[in-house]
Amino acid sequence: MHLFLLLCLTLVAFAANSVLGRAAVGGELMDATGFGLLRLTSGAVTLVALCLMRGLPLRQPWTSSLWGAASLTLYMVGFALAYKDLDAGLGALVLFAVVQITMFVWSGLTAQRPGVLQLAGAGLALVGLAYVVWPRDGGAVDIWAAGLMAASGLGWGIYSLLGRGVKVPLVSTALNFVWASVMILPVLLLAGGGQVITMNGVLLAVLSGAVTSGLGYALWYAILPQLTAPVAATVQLMVPVIAILGGALLLGEPIGLALVIGSALILGGIAVVALAPKPRAEEPASVTPKTAR
Repeated sequence: MHLFLLLCLTLVAFAANSVLGRAAVGGELMDATGFGLLRLTSGAVTLVALCLMRGLPLRQPWTSSLWGAASLTLYMVGFALAYKDLDAGLGALVLFAVVQITMFVWSGLTAQRPGVLQLAGAGLALVGLAYVVWPRDGGAVDIWAAGLMAASGLGWGIYSLLGRGVKVPLVSTALNFVWASVMILPVLLLAGGGQVITMNGVLLAVLSGAVTSGLGYALWYAILPQLTAPVAATVQLMVPVIAILGGALLLGEPIGLALVIGSALILGGIAVVALAPKPRAEEPASVTPKTAR
C-alpha cells in the first residue's frame, strides 16, 4: 500500500507539470522560455539541496552532463513553447507518445528486432497520434505546437535513454538541471523571453520546477527499483489520462470525442509495446547472454 501511494503521487506530479505549464504559459502569466528557465533553476536548486542533504558528491563525467543537459533543454523548451497553444491533456498525450516511440525505436535498433506485437502496438500508437492532431471540422490542432511538443518528447526520450546507465540518478539529474539552466539562456535571449512575468506565473514555474519536477523525479528514482520493468513502463501511460482530467477540472479544458478515441489508441498501442513478450535476441555462440534488466 505504501508503494502504491508513492507511485500515485509520482504520476500525479508528472501530470501536474502539464497542467502547470499550460496554466502559466497558455494563460499568459509568463512567457514560455522564461517559464522554462525558472522551472529549470528552481528544480536545480531543489535537487542540489537533496544531494547535499544526503551527502552525495556532485560529480559525474562531463560528457554525461552535457548530453543529458542538452536533451533536457530540448524537452523543457519544446514543452514550454508548445503549451502556448495546446491543452494540458493533449500536450501530455503527444509528449508521452513520442517518448515511448523514441525509446521503442532505439531499443529496436540497438538491442533486438521488435516482435510482431511490438510493431503492431507502435503502429497503433502512431495512428492514434495522427488521429488526434489531424485537422477536422470545428477546429484543428495547432501543428506547429504539436511539433514542438513532439520535439520535447524526443528530448525526454533521449534523456531517459541516457539516464539508464547512470550510477547515482539523483546526482546526475541535479547536474543535468544545473547545466540545462545555462543552456537555455541563449534560447531565452533569441526568443525574447523574460518579458512577461507575473507573480502567479512565477509561483507556477517554481512549483513545477521545485516540486513536481525536482521532488517528483527524486521520488520516481526512489521507487523505481521496487518495480518490475513492465510495470514501470506501463504505469507511466496513466500520466496523459491524469493530465486530461486535470486540465478539464482545473482549467476547464474540453474533452472531445477525438481526444478520447486518440487517447485510447495511443495508450492501447503503447501498452501492447510495453507488455508484449520480447523476442529472443540472436547472439553469436561465443557471447554469453546477459540477463535483461
